[in-house]
Amino acid sequence: MVLLKTEGLNVAVVGVTGAVGTRMLEMLESSPLPVKSLFPLASARSAGKKVVFGGKEWTIEEAKPESFEKIDIALFSAGGSVSKQLAPEAAKRGAIVVDNTSAFRMDKDVPLVVPEVNEKALFQHHGIIANPNCSTIQMVAALEPIRQAYGLNRIIVSTYQAVSGAGAKAIAELENQSRDVLNGKEAQPAIMPVKGDKRHFQMAFNAIPQIDLFQPNDYTFEEMKMINETKKIMGDQEIKVSATCVRVPVSISHGESVYIEINKSDVPASDLKSLLADAPGVILEDDPEHQVYPMPANAAGKKEVFVGRIRRDPDVANGFHMWIVSDNLLKGAAWNSVQIAESLLKLGLVKV
Repeated sequence: MVLLKTEGLNVAVVGVTGAVGTRMLEMLESSPLPVKSLFPLASARSAGKKVVFGGKEWTIEEAKPESFEKIDIALFSAGGSVSKQLAPEAAKRGAIVVDNTSAFRMDKDVPLVVPEVNEKALFQHHGIIANPNCSTIQMVAALEPIRQAYGLNRIIVSTYQAVSGAGAKAIAELENQSRDVLNGKEAQPAIMPVKGDKRHFQMAFNAIPQIDLFQPNDYTFEEMKMINETKKIMGDQEIKVSATCVRVPVSISHGESVYIEINKSDVPASDLKSLLADAPGVILEDDPEHQVYPMPANAAGKKEVFVGRIRRDPDVANGFHMWIVSDNLLKGAAWNSVQIAESLLKLGLVKV
């Protein structure tokens, strides 16, 4: 249990009842952040409900502009439309917003931050900080040590993304469909791959090569997020990035098959493994002889990024393949947001 201090931070969590919001509370509980008062915020239909934090019950209030009058840090995870409406209002009232939606990620005046990669970008914030896309976060956290040592000129990623990335209702749909199919019934899809798109497909026992809506270039918005966000976080618009994003029938934790080309030839795979074994926030699981490699089931509920299957490409002297797994609701969302708040305190950008 976290004991609330007489002096500390006023922290708001917007979207506190959602899949990410509930985990933000869990991450705050285990964080050294000195939280004096919690302000749990959500939609009007959740107002009046209670959440437990720091051994106390806190009443959820409807998120409104005036909710942020006394807030030091506001963690947002209530959808892009809510962030666009309320994040500027929170910043205007003196709060530092850490936004977990895509609303501000590509805004040139908003830092897009993974603390293990570009923590110093926080010095450039103007009240709003963007938390990157979940699939981008785990990839750049694993690749940054390699980029620092050898440079990167190309990244090709294929994702195997859990349904929790589409929300709690998507998890329920997967569970219901699985029962129906196993009982000989026909699946009744209503959400996947995209709730607002024209057609929906069975998720149970299937893989769907569409996450978010297709763009004019035939890439999905999720794929373009990974491409554009990686360039912004790494501060390199010249790096070549391409993505294929696939939804798979896994509840929690995204997997990624990643191919990279570094700026040096004939580097042994063991050197990359050594770098990743010492990297902050990364756990190396790479022992093919004993079948040790990252898996979504093992990563669920953990904060770290897991990397394995690191091997040289047989035909490209500077090419490597690897497999990256992380809990998309923790490092991919809630934990990275809380880490950003911790960094703000460490760097003196928020005062206790």
